[in-house]
Amino acid sequence: MKTFSISEVAKQLNLTIYTLRYYDKEGLLPNVERTISGTRLFKKSDIDALKIIECLKATGMPIKEIKNFINWCSEGDTTLQQRYDMFIERKAAVEAQMEELKKTMEVIEHKCFYYKTALDAGTEDVHKDNKMGRNFAPTY
Repeated sequence: MKTFSISEVAKQLNLTIYTLRYYDKEGLLPNVERTISGTRLFKKSDIDALKIIECLKATGMPIKEIKNFINWCSEGDTTLQQRYDMFIERKAAVEAQMEELKKTMEVIEHKCFYYKTALDAGTEDVHKDNKMGRNFAPTY
């Protein structure tokens, strides 16, 4: 079975060696083998686990909760419901993040339009309502 060094895994997953050591210390990588001298040997299954860990981290899940998930995986089929529920919760969290990002994108798109129009006109005055003397979009 092919194994990978910590530096190979770090490079492959765009993580630091420090991060991988931290994950190991926190118990997120319970199946990583070591040589007699203590060098970590990562298998493909360890790399797959790291991808899930990074996915969960990207959703904002704390390391402590990720560790609970890893422990559930080690416990086998008796924890299938907990793992399923956790991913349903993560899905809802990501959907909420996506909605917030959509709102953020709308503001950014408006500001791109605002500044492009002002640049083309050579002035922000293009956005003023001449009848009311009001600027509809703040310049910040």
